[in-house]
Amino acid sequence: MSSVPTPVSNLVEIRDLHFGYGERQILSALDMAFPRGKVIAVMGGSGSGKTTILRLIGGQLVPQSGSVTVAGQPVDTRDTRALYALRRRMGMLFQHGALFTDMSVFENVAFPLREHTDLPEELIRDLVLMKLHAVGLRNAAQLRPSEISGGMARRVALARAIALDPELIMYDEPFAGLDPISMGMTANLIRKLNDALGSTSILVSHDVHESFAIADYVYFLSKGTIVAQGTPAEMRTSDDPYVKQFVHAEPDGPVPFHYPGRDLADDLGLGGRP
Repeated sequence: MSSVPTPVSNLVEIRDLHFGYGERQILSALDMAFPRGKVIAVMGGSGSGKTTILRLIGGQLVPQSGSVTVAGQPVDTRDTRALYALRRRMGMLFQHGALFTDMSVFENVAFPLREHTDLPEELIRDLVLMKLHAVGLRNAAQLRPSEISGGMARRVALARAIALDPELIMYDEPFAGLDPISMGMTANLIRKLNDALGSTSILVSHDVHESFAIADYVYFLSKGTIVAQGTPAEMRTSDDPYVKQFVHAEPDGPVPFHYPGRDLADDLGLGGRP
């Protein structure tokens, strides 16, 4: 199995991280590395802690113990100025796009440029049109999100995520709710934009086919811990029961159908009866 990249090459590092809500533990003893210029997929079932990892990297959540560093800097929520400066080096594609519905496509992509730079409007216009051109939607600039398809809206959100040419781009379920054509188009864009910008991309997804097609490395999470990691090719041939169940969509395996707890017979008062 491939080894985790050396620290020198990593843009993001997570070391011995623990996080939970009260007594409910979400992530335990997590060690992850995200190398520069690569697309890294974080996969696992619902509730395994994938999106929580993105929130910890972005400083929305604070670990109970352990560390998160981006470009060698700790993600410190106590230092607001440093945290905001660090976030300007990040781009985020939210699960359902999260576009501003009362703004045009153009205004959505222009928003981070106006918020975080002092560029003149003429230059902002050129940059927005270039980003929209990169995702194939320059001619939809004046439309509202309600006037375009879900797949197009996801591409607008992608253009907004890369507006500031971030070092790190995080994708939270970018393929959710898309048709096969839009899914393939979005996956292709993620890979091409990552390579063109020289960014590091963290891809949280359930979609095995599209994620494996573009990822350089894959982490599999279950119950808040890493149960397997390696290249997509290694994951396809893995003998790990959890990976096999997830990759091949098998109904039976380590992930049970029923939520753990009492047996039905006990709830029906039949416990111990023949």
